[in-house]
Amino acid sequence: MSSRDVVALSVGGQRFVTRASTLQRFPQSRLARMLSNEDREFKQVNGEFFVDRDGKLFSYIMDFLRTLQVSLPADFSDYQRLRREAEFYELHTLAELLGQEHLLKPRQEILEVRFFLQEAQAFFRIFGSCSSTVEALAEQITVFTDQQLGQSWNSPFPSQKPLVPLPLERPSHHDLVFQCGTEFSAGDQFVARYVSIKPDTRKLINGTNVLGLLVDTLLGDGFRLLSTRTVASGERVECYTLERMRRPAGVA
Repeated sequence: MSSRDVVALSVGGQRFVTRASTLQRFPQSRLARMLSNEDREFKQVNGEFFVDRDGKLFSYIMDFLRTLQVSLPADFSDYQRLRREAEFYELHTLAELLGQEHLLKPRQEILEVRFFLQEAQAFFRIFGSCSSTVEALAEQITVFTDQQLGQSWNSPFPSQKPLVPLPLERPSHHDLVFQCGTEFSAGDQFVARYVSIKPDTRKLINGTNVLGLLVDTLLGDGFRLLSTRTVASGERVECYTLERMRRPAGVA
């Protein structure tokens, strides 16, 4: 790379070093015209272009020029100021995108866990507003089954023989269903279902323990508990609502 390919700028006291081709991404912009000395407002001082503008906001403009996407911090709120900077540099594409704040602001992701306990069995159903989160959670959860004769069952722990993994029910892309606990089936067979949630390696059979591990896993993944409520008092269906703030995908 030759010295002509590298450009140094001092924007509001902050120094930026980039390729000339990056500043020329939009040939009609003032940054592109600056390199060809067509915009006299930008002066070179000791080999660096001096720009009397906001240096912090310019870092977001540089990121846009490098990636052609708008990616802002989750707590960003200076849309109008950044749009004003984009208009100053005559980056009209960026200015138009920043005018659509509803596309750029973080969206709320909701996850709902429904828990129903009936005798020695627990039933779970998880609904999520983001299908990719539900898909990732489904890959973390494994249900194992173990069958024994009723009279030989005397332990809540898995037997020594290999447990058989069961597929989770996926009614749609936005929810999943599974259960754990024990029940009798035909022929005096005792069926036990254990749940394992990665990265935890335990196989749990108690529904309350599984619920605790599930909520802890979601809290560790960036969710926070919004509320708990009883959906159907007669059947004791408990509902746990969690939320996570997530960035929208970069807007091209």
